[in-house]
Amino acid sequence: MVALHNVRKSFGPLEVIHDVSFSVEKGEVVCIIGPSGSGKSTLLRCINGLETYQGGEIVVHGERVDTKARSIRQVRTRVAMVFQRFNLFPHRTALENVAEGPIFVKKEPREQALAQARQLLERVGLGAKIDAYPAQLSGGQQQRVAIARALGMRPDAILFDEPTSALDPELVGEVLAVMRSLADEGMTMIVVTHEMGFAREVADRVLFLDGGVLVEQGPPSEVLSRPQNPRTQDFLRRILQA
Repeated sequence: MVALHNVRKSFGPLEVIHDVSFSVEKGEVVCIIGPSGSGKSTLLRCINGLETYQGGEIVVHGERVDTKARSIRQVRTRVAMVFQRFNLFPHRTALENVAEGPIFVKKEPREQALAQARQLLERVGLGAKIDAYPAQLSGGQQQRVAIARALGMRPDAILFDEPTSALDPELVGEVLAVMRSLADEGMTMIVVTHEMGFAREVADRVLFLDGGVLVEQGPPSEVLSRPQNPRTQDFLRRILQA
């Protein structure tokens, strides 16, 4: 469904993604871990066409990701993204935030989009909050609205960019529970995360990125429990001690 071939990305003279290659199959959950500044979020933004890349190729459903091509809009509807900071419209209710994309991007009838938005908010446990504005919601609730908004586009895959890192610790569980249910339902997911427990339980594969380089990848039982690369070993030692 998603394939990266020797992808390189630079900001001026600084290369932040170096020769990264991997693929994600339909229904697979891939977690990307690594230290801050290792290029994880930038990689997601390249997959979704929010950032250009200077070398290699990213392909989604056989379509090359190219920010200058007409096809980029279709790529973005097929691969939704959930951001670290929610990115909800503050002047719109939860219901309106979820219905916005289907109405204005996919040109769905308003009543149909609103009915679907209600169902999606029920699905993430927020049926009672459809008329609430983001400022009236907790961080965990806002992130669940953001997940419902992503689902509203009926994507083939969802990219999660550290979806729990902006949350208070007691709110993390409610967001991870929704993500677990999506994985159980077969949603293709690429998740940048520091939640090692989630990666261990839910991921089919874990990728360790450091300095823009894909250092190690494999099943969570191998990468998280028996890492082979010294850089991976050192990172996990630091994370587990924190």
